[in-house]
Amino acid sequence: MTDISADAQAPAAGTAGRNPAAPGGGRTVGSAVTPAVIARLARGVTADGSAGTAGTIAPLTGEKLAELPLSGPVDVERAFRQARAAQPAWAALPVRRRAAVLLRFHDLLLKRQDEVLDLIQAETGKARLHAFEEVMAVASAARHYGRKAASYLRDRHRGGAVPGLTSAVEARRPKGVVGQISPWNYPFELSVGDALPAFVAGNAVVNKPDTQTALTALWARELFVEAGLPAEIWQIVLGDGPVVGPEVVDRADYVAFTGSTRTGREVAQKAAARLVGASLELGGKNAMLVLADADLDRAAEGAVRACFSSAGQLCISIERLYVHRSVAEDFLARFAARTAALRLGGGLAYGADMGSLVSPRQLETVARHVEEAVGAGATVLAGGRARPDLGPLFYEPTILDGVTPGMAVCAEETFGPVVSIYRFDTDDEAVAAANATPYGLNSSVWTRDTRRGRAVAARLRTGTVNVNEAYAAAYGSVASPMGGMGESGLGRRHGSEGILRYTEAQTVAVQRILPIGPSMGLDDEAFARLFTTGLKAMKAFRLK
Repeated sequence: MTDISADAQAPAAGTAGRNPAAPGGGRTVGSAVTPAVIARLARGVTADGSAGTAGTIAPLTGEKLAELPLSGPVDVERAFRQARAAQPAWAALPVRRRAAVLLRFHDLLLKRQDEVLDLIQAETGKARLHAFEEVMAVASAARHYGRKAASYLRDRHRGGAVPGLTSAVEARRPKGVVGQISPWNYPFELSVGDALPAFVAGNAVVNKPDTQTALTALWARELFVEAGLPAEIWQIVLGDGPVVGPEVVDRADYVAFTGSTRTGREVAQKAAARLVGASLELGGKNAMLVLADADLDRAAEGAVRACFSSAGQLCISIERLYVHRSVAEDFLARFAARTAALRLGGGLAYGADMGSLVSPRQLETVARHVEEAVGAGATVLAGGRARPDLGPLFYEPTILDGVTPGMAVCAEETFGPVVSIYRFDTDDEAVAAANATPYGLNSSVWTRDTRRGRAVAARLRTGTVNVNEAYAAAYGSVASPMGGMGESGLGRRHGSEGILRYTEAQTVAVQRILPIGPSMGLDDEAFARLFTTGLKAMKAFRLK
C-alpha cells in the first residue's frame, strides 16, 4: 500500500507548453492518505469479507493506493436491512434536528477540508483547486438545505373541496431508503451532495460509490457520523457496477444515479419495473457560445475553466466551442496561449492548473479521439499528446480546430481535456448547432449584452445555462434546480426539486359538518342540483 503523500513519490510538474518548472509537484500539506487512515476508512464498508477485495490505484503515480473489501448480495441485503430498521427513528426527529446535523457537517468540513482534499486528489489525480470545487459545492448545499429544509418540507394548507367545510394539508413524507450510485469523477460532491438532502428529508441512504474513489465517500460518512448522523442511516457498499448496482436498485425505495447515459437507461428500466422513482444525471456534450460582442479576454479565461477543470472529467464541462467568425482568430489566439501555459502537476498541494486523468481507460479514449481527428484532417492548436514524463495518466489540455461531423470527437462524449472549435455567422446558426445533440446538460454563452445572453440562453435545450461563466454560476446556485434534458437525464438536484424528489406527497383532508354526498334529507338528484349551483358559484367568486 503506497502513501503517495511522500515528496519522492510525487511526479514532477510541467506545463502544456513543455516547461517543467511549474509548481504543484511537491508536498506542502499534511496528508490524510496513510495506511492507517485507509484501513480505518475501509471498515466503513458494509461487507463481511466473503466477496473478496479490490485494489485501487493512485492515478498520479500508477501505484497501488488501497485494498478495499467488496460487498456481495448478502452484504447489500444487510445494508438495506440495517438502514430500513434505523430510518423510522431518524424520520421521527423534527426537521430542524436533522438540519442541524447538516450545519454541523458544514462546519466540520470547512475546518478539516485538507483531509478530504488529499483523498480526492489521491483517488482522482485532479488538481487541488478542482478538488476544492467539490468542497465548495458540498458546503454550499449543506448550508442551503440546513437552512431551508424546514421550509421545503413544511405542511402546506391547500384549498379544500368545499370552502369552509373541507380543509386539506399537503405533507411530505420520506421515501424510506434511497439507493444511490455515484461515479468516480467528483467523488465527494456526487456522493455527499446527493445524499444530504435525502438525509434531512428523513431518509436513510445505501450508497454504492465507484470503488476507485470510495475512500472519499467513506471519509464523508465518518464526518457525517461525527456531526450527529446515526451510523446506520448511511450504508456504503462496494463492488463492480454490473454486480452490485442492480442489487441496490432492486431494494431501494428511490434511486439517485449519476453516470453514463447507457447505464442510466438500465437503471431507469429496473426502477420502473418496480414502480419506484429515479433521478438520473447522465452524459453531456456541452457547448460554449462566444458571440461577436464578447469580451474576448474574459471568454478565453472562461473557456480554460470550462474545458479543462478536473482534466475535462466533469459532466458539465465544455467539449464544443462555437465562436463567431468575426472574432474567431482573436479569440483562438488568446485561448490557445492560455491553454499552452497551463501548469500540469501531481502534488497534493495548490499550484497546478490541471492534474491527470483517473484511469487508463479515460486516457485511451482521449488519445483515440484526438488521434482519429488529426488523422482525418483536424488541426491541433494546443496540446495533443500524453505526458508520461509527469505521470502515467497525464494528457495535455487540447484544442482541436477543423473538426467535422464524421469524427468521434464531434459527437461522442470525450470526458477529457479536449475541446473542438467551430465557427458561426449568426446567433440562429450557433443555437441550432449547440442544440444538435441528443444531450442537454449544460451550456455557456459569452456576450457583453446580458439581455442578449439571456435571450440566447432561453433557446438552448440544456438544464443549465451560464452567461459569462463556464459552469459554476448555475451549479453553485444551489437554490435553483440542476439537471439535464434529453439523454442527459431525468430529475434535478438542488433547490426544492433536489429535496422533494426524496419525499412522497401526502394529502390529509378533514371534512366538517356535512359530508360530500346526499345528507339532511336530500335525494341524489337534489344533491346534484345543489352541488351544481355551488360549483358555478365557486367559479363566479374565483375560488381555486
